[in-house]
Amino acid sequence: MWADTAARGEDAPTTEDAKATQVNFVLHLGFATTPEDAATQFQTAVSFSRRDPCRVVVLCPLPDESTEGEMRAKVYGECTLGKSKGDTRCCEFVMLSYPRNKRQFLESQVSICLSTDLPLYYWAHRFSTSARLAEYSYLLTRARRILIDTAIAPPDVLTYPWPKPDAFRDLAYARLLPVRQSIGQFLSRYPVGVLAGGLRSVAVGHGAGHPAEARVLLGWARERILACGATGAEFTCKPDAMMPAEAVGLSFAYDNGRSFSMQADFAQGRADFAADLGSGRNVLTAPISLLGPESALSEAMFF
Repeated sequence: MWADTAARGEDAPTTEDAKATQVNFVLHLGFATTPEDAATQFQTAVSFSRRDPCRVVVLCPLPDESTEGEMRAKVYGECTLGKSKGDTRCCEFVMLSYPRNKRQFLESQVSICLSTDLPLYYWAHRFSTSARLAEYSYLLTRARRILIDTAIAPPDVLTYPWPKPDAFRDLAYARLLPVRQSIGQFLSRYPVGVLAGGLRSVAVGHGAGHPAEARVLLGWARERILACGATGAEFTCKPDAMMPAEAVGLSFAYDNGRSFSMQADFAQGRADFAADLGSGRNVLTAPISLLGPESALSEAMFF
């Protein structure tokens, strides 16, 4: 690959430069993960590593009844070229399976697999209980970001006393980035006082497929509208039987009859906006989607 560089009398890059590994990434599969789901998450990690080169450790605990056996490992790696040969993207995977009787050696083995000079990011997938996840204090305290998908996480994941709660990032929130951007762009035409003044209620409805995204959307809307100076508004989130399964909606109601509404249908890839905030009725239909899994990982890890 570097033959023409050598022909011009230039030095080839060093091995470390060519590898271009940027982060350590631990994917921890909980007991609720099926083999098919595990294969899907592995491919998500591979796709992520093609855009953000990393060293990945996949932890695969064996079920509680598997008390015998050895810790086993598989190694996988690949490199891809970007827009130029100087843009080489590599991923290095170590998959570790371990029974309960080898649990005490896990942190030691993980530390050997990681690059000590790179930051660590930790993705816990389908853990059955928060208490079981809390046993992995080495990863929870060392990781720069801890990634949890609240759509499939234990119910108490948001209230559990984690050692570094500020490091947690919700993948459901990350997936909603295009929705949050579209809402912000539509409402940016209105002054802050118009959005906050006389606000009576903020409501989020959702279809059967997106309760977590609806909860996250309400929390984001509450934070942003309160930052605008709104007071006394009621905030609600509930399922809507009239909505498609792959839909969420947000609406504002005001004392003086003004209103704002947005409904996003992810199956159709469209969002319908409507607002009457005192300067005439505005409507807009825009393309919309949730972030894909690897893009959501990148958003949650780095932003």
